[in-house]
Amino acid sequence: MPGEFELIARYFQRDLSGAPGVLLGPGDDCALLAASDGMQMAVSVDTSVAGVHFPPDAPAASIGHRALAVNLSDLAAMGATPRWALLALTLPDVDEDWLHGFAAGFHALADRYGIALVGGDVTRGPLSITITVHGELPCVLEPAQQADSVARPILRRDGAREGDLIAVTGLPGLAHAGLKAWQDGVRDVLNPCLAAYLRPEPRVDAGLALRELASAGLDVSDGVMGDLAHICRASQLSAALELGELPLAPELITALGEQGAREAVLNGGDDYELLLTLPQENLETARLALRSLNLSLNVIGRMQAAGSDAPRVMLMDKGVEQAATGQSWQHFSASQASVTQVSDTQVSATQASGSDGSCGDASPRNANGVAP
Repeated sequence: MPGEFELIARYFQRDLSGAPGVLLGPGDDCALLAASDGMQMAVSVDTSVAGVHFPPDAPAASIGHRALAVNLSDLAAMGATPRWALLALTLPDVDEDWLHGFAAGFHALADRYGIALVGGDVTRGPLSITITVHGELPCVLEPAQQADSVARPILRRDGAREGDLIAVTGLPGLAHAGLKAWQDGVRDVLNPCLAAYLRPEPRVDAGLALRELASAGLDVSDGVMGDLAHICRASQLSAALELGELPLAPELITALGEQGAREAVLNGGDDYELLLTLPQENLETARLALRSLNLSLNVIGRMQAAGSDAPRVMLMDKGVEQAATGQSWQHFSASQASVTQVSDTQVSATQASGSDGSCGDASPRNANGVAP
């Protein structure tokens, strides 16, 4: 059986001679990296645990893709250019077929975005994947809340301003339906919802295109409502979300019904679309910038002063505030389910068949158990 160093060399060590900023790659105690002139580094780390963040019996290539995509999404959320990654892989045993598939999925996505794997570790234990990504952003010294903050070439959570529009890229909610489809036995990886869950698309190019047009942003990992609350707290503003403006994919409505589709967008998570605030005057320019990426930008609300209340997210239906239902994902919450369990505490949905190319059989139960 090959040891850890042989596994690293066989599946993860690659020629990095042309990788930007890599002075020394794998093989020593540390990698040596150099940021480009005038750039600062953006760094993020995420751990994906089998049975919590992904089904352990999912295709290995999808697990490799998904693990990196989740991390690349954090760089996208700040408008950073991906540069380098570290991978710590914990394996219960050596399954070289699984490793081949995992490495293929990981490297294919890494190659698409020009991110170099510069080091890491392989060890024995319950299956888990920890990835640290590094990206680059132009150096910016002024605080986000300055009057001209929207011109900063960086996306942060604390830059939203009163009156800004709230917008989301793409069609969130599909990944939630994809998880339900997987739990209901759907294994067709071409199923649009299952594909959205198993192989999420990090919006790296969208983040780069919008970082000087949007005032604040993050990625949708915990559902639109929960993630928008982060912007509210950081920017000390409230948000009014218009329920009638939520983008609902036809496949999502077929799988969950209209009400279930709205709940999936609000609380489902795992979509990794970008949730942004931006001035009204930048909207058309932002939409034009995304058109070449074949990506939509949907306005779903507006930021407003919090007044004497704490910053919060309000659900509005034609100007009338509605009671919020469901909750976004939080680790260590007793009401959350894992990917191998099903809970009835959050989203109710209608029965639908997946034989017509929809997202599968969605029974009246929730599977919103995937953490970011």
